[in-house]
Amino acid sequence: MLKTRIITAVVLLAILAAVLVSKSMAAFVLALTAFQAAAAWECMRLFGSRRPLLWAAVWTAAFLFVLLRFPSGQMQLLFTLCVALWALRFAPALGIGLPPAGGLGSRLLGLTYGIAILGCFVALAMLYKISGLYLLSVMALVWVADIGAYFAGRKFGRRKLAPSISPGKTWEGAIGGLACVLLVGMVFMQPWLHPVLADTFPAALLRQWGWAGGIAVLTLVAAASVVGDLFESQLKRRAGMKDSSKLLPGHGGVLDRIDALIPVLPLAVLLSTRL
Repeated sequence: MLKTRIITAVVLLAILAAVLVSKSMAAFVLALTAFQAAAAWECMRLFGSRRPLLWAAVWTAAFLFVLLRFPSGQMQLLFTLCVALWALRFAPALGIGLPPAGGLGSRLLGLTYGIAILGCFVALAMLYKISGLYLLSVMALVWVADIGAYFAGRKFGRRKLAPSISPGKTWEGAIGGLACVLLVGMVFMQPWLHPVLADTFPAALLRQWGWAGGIAVLTLVAAASVVGDLFESQLKRRAGMKDSSKLLPGHGGVLDRIDALIPVLPLAVLLSTRL
């Protein structure tokens, strides 16, 4: 299992590195389209759709239409909608629960989660337009939050964060993840260490918001990543699934890999003034 997981991770990182090094927007959009289609298919399965492939095709067509035809102003409205959905609908669901599967409420929730996924992938393209490094710096914060939470939780975890959703997550782990995000973010905020750091998301936050504002945004990013992870876990628990799919051997599905990114990336675009 570990060997399979490592091989899959290496392959995915190789694909990501090749696309970033190529600096080809066309290649990046092609890769995004494939992963967006997979994520949409998994989303439809989580909500019990009888035609997940058909709806995945519809969502993928919508993604390409938005990416290729929407002016920047309308994209900003999409990202604002995504942030609002997370703040007003998805995050509260962690406390109040999900509507019964198969009902109108669940179908509406599936529609809104589909919009959030679409917004995440459009945001990936927008951040890549700034630079590959800028995009990686945003994603790295989410990865750091996840890794930091895992190790802090194993070492210090006592109080359960959301026992009915994800029993393995603890408050100590979440705090450890936040501490790691703040540490890495503050390193990125020091462009004097290396000129390349000036082209990162945390450095842009420092220039725009100052230290206090930058730390506040990094805290929000870490919190949003936890909410994204927990919400997908909640959906899987309701659907009786361990993973969103088995498309990525050893890792589960695409949603299992990007769940924490879904709320973060549209927020990062809204906070990026270089678009």
